[in-house]
Amino acid sequence: MYSMKFKIYLASRSPRRGELLGQIGIDFDVLPSDVDESVLTEEAPEHYVLRLAKEKASVCVQRLAEQGLPLRPVLAADTTVCIDGMILGKPESDADAAAMLRRMSDRWHVVHTAVAVADKDRVEVALSSTQVELAPLTDADIKAYIASGEPRDKAGSYGIQGLAGTFIRRIEGSYSGVMGLPIYETAQLLKQFGATLP
Repeated sequence: MYSMKFKIYLASRSPRRGELLGQIGIDFDVLPSDVDESVLTEEAPEHYVLRLAKEKASVCVQRLAEQGLPLRPVLAADTTVCIDGMILGKPESDADAAAMLRRMSDRWHVVHTAVAVADKDRVEVALSSTQVELAPLTDADIKAYIASGEPRDKAGSYGIQGLAGTFIRRIEGSYSGVMGLPIYETAQLLKQFGATLP
């Protein structure tokens, strides 16, 4: 059984995900999952993020039992950017980041974020997909943005909540999903595990 006060584990070191959970009043401890994030051959972007979110949550649930930690639900998420059928993960270098940003300049792309919540008995998942349109980016824009260091740990080499917000012309979907944790879907999943939310 869970404690009377609802609390979860967050299988992520992302400060953005932590902030979003705090926004809806969810208390958590960080329990990183450290799973292999390689894309499988011909894996669709939606399947990729759903698979990783489930794996991250499941790995952490196993660790709870192995380490004798208190049993609580585990929340995991994974985000990827997709354009022209290609998955854009975290950049491997500044040159890689520049190439991604040039590819997305003045175009629409899709941000997929999957959320999984698990305990020892089950895993529930949800997917948020958001269309994002970037404004035209000059080489100077891209160079200055990369120099800020912001693209380095972000799928698609940008963070909507940071400096790159000035590049976003429009979105159709979930702003928090583009940040890395869609609030609506997350709340619906947590309610299934006992959270009391509006």
